[in-house]
Amino acid sequence: MKKNLLAIAVGAAVAMPGLALADGPKVYGKVNVSLEQMSYDPSPAAPNNDDEWELQSNASRLGVKGDFDLDVGNLKAIYKAEFEISVDDGDKGGQTFSQRNIYGGLQGGFGTLMAGKFDTPTKKAQGDVDQFNDLDGDIKNILAGENRASNIIQYSTPKLADMITLNAAFIPNEDSDDFDGDGENENGLADSTSISLVLEKDMFFGAISRDMDIEDDLAADAQTGFGTLDITRVAAGVAPGNLELGALYQIAEESEGDGEDSSYVLSAAFKIDRVKLKAQYGMTEADTNDEELTQYSLGADYKLAKASKAYVYFSNLEADIADSEEQTIGVGMEHKF
Repeated sequence: MKKNLLAIAVGAAVAMPGLALADGPKVYGKVNVSLEQMSYDPSPAAPNNDDEWELQSNASRLGVKGDFDLDVGNLKAIYKAEFEISVDDGDKGGQTFSQRNIYGGLQGGFGTLMAGKFDTPTKKAQGDVDQFNDLDGDIKNILAGENRASNIIQYSTPKLADMITLNAAFIPNEDSDDFDGDGENENGLADSTSISLVLEKDMFFGAISRDMDIEDDLAADAQTGFGTLDITRVAAGVAPGNLELGALYQIAEESEGDGEDSSYVLSAAFKIDRVKLKAQYGMTEADTNDEELTQYSLGADYKLAKASKAYVYFSNLEADIADSEEQTIGVGMEHKF
C-alpha cells in the first residue's frame, strides 16, 4: 500500500508541474541503464557460465526534496526522500523502491542539522574522485568507507571563510549489536561516529575524514573482530579548464581486531567538446594476509544534452592471492530529471 501511495504521489507531481514550484517539493531522479558483457576467471561453479550479458540499472533513482521557511528564528525545514528504482526488471531485492538517502532537518545561520538514513561524511569526502561511480568500476569494490548509515544524526557548519565545512555525525546502535565482544549490545548515543573537514574553493576540492566504530567490512584483509572499522580518508581534486584530476588515500582498520587495509585511488578526465575521456586506477593492500586488490577502468562519455549522456566503459578487477579476475565492458545512457 505504501509503495502504491508513493508511486501515485510522485506521478501526480510529475504530471502536474504546478505541484513542484519553487516553494514546494521538487521531484527529481536519474535513469542510468547499461548493457554489459561480464567475464570471470576462474569460472564460477556450475551451472553458471564464465561470461554473461546483463542489463544493469546502476542505482537509478527517484526522489522528492525541498525546504520551507519556519516561523521561528529564521529557520528553514529541509527534507528529502530518495529511492532506488530498477530500470532493468523493476525488482530491487524484492522491492519496487529501495531506500537511499532519506532525512528531515533544520537549516539556519547556525548551519544544518539533519537525521535519517544517508551517506556518511566519509563517503561524501570522496568528492568527484570516483569517475565510475555506480558502475562496475566504482571504488566501493576495492575499499571500505562507502557507507549509507541508518539512524544517523549530522551537524554541518555554515561554510567558514567561504570555503571550509565541518561535518560531524553520530549513530546510536539502538542496542542491536555487540561491537566490542563484551557480551552486551552497545546502547550509547554515539556508538559510531563519522567526521569530515571539507575545503572547496574555485577549481579545488579537498577533504579529510575519520570514522570510528563504523559497521563495515575490509575489502582485502581477513577480518577477525566484531564487524566495525576505524577509517581515515584523505581526498583531493582539481579541475582546471577541461581537465579533472583526483586522488584518494585511505587506511581502514578493525576497531577490535588486527585486520587493516591501505588503499589509494587516482583518476583523471579530459573534456573535448561533447566527449569526456576518463581513466581510473585503484589498489588496496592487506596488512595481515598480504592480499592485493587492483582495479582499473577506462571510459568515454558523450554529452547528448545538459542532463543526458551516452557512455562506454571497460573495468578490470583483480585479486592477487585469490588469483581471480573480473572484467566488464559496458555501453549505456544516463538521463537526469
